[in-house]
Amino acid sequence: MSHDTWVALHVLGVVVFLGNLVVTAVWKTLADRTRDASVIAYAQRLVTITDVSFTATGAALITLSGFALADDWGGVTGPSWLTVGVGLFAAAGLIWLTILIPIQIAQTRLSRRFAATGAIPDRYWRLAQRCTCSAPSPHCCRLRTFSSWR
Repeated sequence: MSHDTWVALHVLGVVVFLGNLVVTAVWKTLADRTRDASVIAYAQRLVTITDVSFTATGAALITLSGFALADDWGGVTGPSWLTVGVGLFAAAGLIWLTILIPIQIAQTRLSRRFAATGAIPDRYWRLAQRCTCSAPSPHCCRLRTFSSWR
């Protein structure tokens, strides 16, 4: 594949990845602020769908194209900025997989139940708070900026 194609795939991956993180965080935060069980359940379902569709796809594009492009700089162990960047991306991925995804799964399961009853359990809100405190990115969580909007 040509260098320009790898660059285009990398930029596409970044746009899809970051775009989904920001958009999902905003509408999930705004949905939670309504405290309406059906709105929250719907938003939570969409978080799961968009994670598979966009976040994972964007991360895969970034990773594959990034490693291909890193060869231009001597590989991922070349310049320190590249090594640090890859390490931070890997650390964020590890946090996403080990902390945020399990929280998201638990919230999705809870939301399926409370969509029918209308009663949002305290556990849902505790998980939301835990997500806020452990997330290096705004994904699937409360954005502190939007939490103060009234």
